[in-house]
This record gives sequence, structure tokens and C-alpha cells, in this order.
Amino acid sequence: MNKKELLELAVRAVDDKKAADIVVLDMEGISLIADYFVICHGNSEKQVEAIANEVKDNAQEAGIDLKRLEGIDESRWVLIDLNDVIVHVFHKDERLYYNLEKLWGDARALSLEQVLIDR
Repeated sequence: MNKKELLELAVRAVDDKKAADIVVLDMEGISLIADYFVICHGNSEKQVEAIANEVKDNAQEAGIDLKRLEGIDESRWVLIDLNDVIVHVFHKDERLYYNLEKLWGDARALSLEQVLIDR
């Protein structure tokens, strides 16, 4: 699976669990950590956990090994590292506080239409 297909898998997974305000940042040339960040939030700890588990489960079903999964116990900010794609699932209150979109303001935001490829 290439990195664009992996990005699409992650975006579809968060969207399937009704994540709010999904933002995709193209991190190529900006960060050595990953090529893409997916940032979204849930309105409760249960929703944050459900979104994160959907990403994890879909990745594992596709044969993708998770590099790291952090924060699932508290479900306030869950980070799912899929190597080329890092998914940040926030509780809505935490997202406002950390404001990753502003922190990584140099990154180009991609629309969901640019990410979701019709098959």
C-alpha cells in the first residue's frame, strides 16, 4: 500500500466514525516525522476511542503495522503512527488547546476531495 492509499484509509476510517472537522496536512518537506497528518476530533472520550480504534482496526485489516498508538487510555489526544501518515484524534477541548493546525501552519492543507479517491 502506498502512502496516498494509506492516507485515504485513515481519512475514511475517521470519517466512518463521524470525526469532526477532519483536516489533512501535507507534511512532505516540512517534517521528517511523516508525510501526512490527519487531524480530527470527537465530542466525547468514547467517540475519540471509537475513532482511534477504527483507524487501528482498518490499518491492521489492510496488513499495516502500527508504529505507535499513544493516548488511548485517556482518549483526550490519541496519536496513531502509521509511518507515512500520523493520525491525531483529539477530544474537542484538547484540540482547541493544542491547535496543531496553527503549529504546522507551513503545511499545505488538502481537501477531503483531494484525498478520497473513487474506486
